[in-house]
Amino acid sequence: MPPSTPANPGTPVSEIETPALIVELDLLEENLQTMAGFMSGYPEVSWRAHAKTHKCVELARRQIAAGAIGICVQKTGEAEVFAGAGIEDILVTNQVVDPRKLQRLARLAGRSRIAVCCDDPDNARAIGAAAEAEGTRIGVLIEIETGAKRAGVDGTAALAATIAAIEDNGNLHFRGLQAYNGPAQHKRTMAERQAAITYTADRVRAALRFLESQGVACETVTGGGTGTFPLEAASGVYTEVQPGSFIFMDADYARNGETGGTVFAAFRQSLFVLTSVTSLRPGQYALVDAGHKAAAVDSGMPVLHGQNGVTFTRAADDYGVIEFEQGSGNLSLGRQLRLIPGHCDPTVNLHDWILGVRDGVVECCWKVDARGALL
Repeated sequence: MPPSTPANPGTPVSEIETPALIVELDLLEENLQTMAGFMSGYPEVSWRAHAKTHKCVELARRQIAAGAIGICVQKTGEAEVFAGAGIEDILVTNQVVDPRKLQRLARLAGRSRIAVCCDDPDNARAIGAAAEAEGTRIGVLIEIETGAKRAGVDGTAALAATIAAIEDNGNLHFRGLQAYNGPAQHKRTMAERQAAITYTADRVRAALRFLESQGVACETVTGGGTGTFPLEAASGVYTEVQPGSFIFMDADYARNGETGGTVFAAFRQSLFVLTSVTSLRPGQYALVDAGHKAAAVDSGMPVLHGQNGVTFTRAADDYGVIEFEQGSGNLSLGRQLRLIPGHCDPTVNLHDWILGVRDGVVECCWKVDARGALL
């Protein structure tokens, strides 16, 4: 039996049961328009929405309607959820090595255009064997090590060996290169982000030169998240970018500097964890009903929205502590507060529902369809 929603359409926000995940629809729609408008300035570059941020079929459909060519996911289970809902173009931006997961991906390739990342010849052969067994064809993108000390081939020898393994199997199609610099997304200054992406782009150029020397066509170079996608789009190297968090934003992205062409100022904070005061020590602190299980704290504590003189300082499993500055903290039992999560992606994965609100009223309830899809 699915869990009940914290509210139904037509419910005033003040009557939502907390803790609950809410999104301001006007701001979310503005973020979609902003992304579509920005990418229209780079007609040679596509954008593929990273659905690991929201894990929600309705939001994936809205992103595709706004111009995204498809979605990214991180897990086979996520791909299954979105393919089952009719999403036709899905890229798994991760390595999948378990034969059982590869079999599931190969089956999905019979209904959607499926691609997966790879950085090892043996893994390429395993992907090919799964596709051959299911009689389907899977796209493969070779991941390039970007200087982030994450996945990816490093050097032409590893690239050549992986290409050879892909081309040896008729059930595989070499789609191109994946070059995503994860840590660059949260470097605080524009100069730091630019330096990181310049380095990454140079590594991609070297890989492209090698592929050309081998007579291998590369149709796609993909990467770039919310923190850097304007840089990848302007690089002249990337054909596709993969922003995800832009649709919601969070407190960590808000800490990035905004100079020289970034679009952080244009993206609005649309996602909030709605919480209520459950215990109060006047002039000292208050407890709220949102803790670790309602808001991820891997990127720091949530930030209170629209409140001065109070700070969310500590989280337990099911409650959070809000401390008052001297002479402030005019709260009361039952008072609703909005928290800006430090990291939107894992916060969404803690909830079963996203409540879309407009003008102080719940307008829609969206299931977090791929919540917990970790396999």
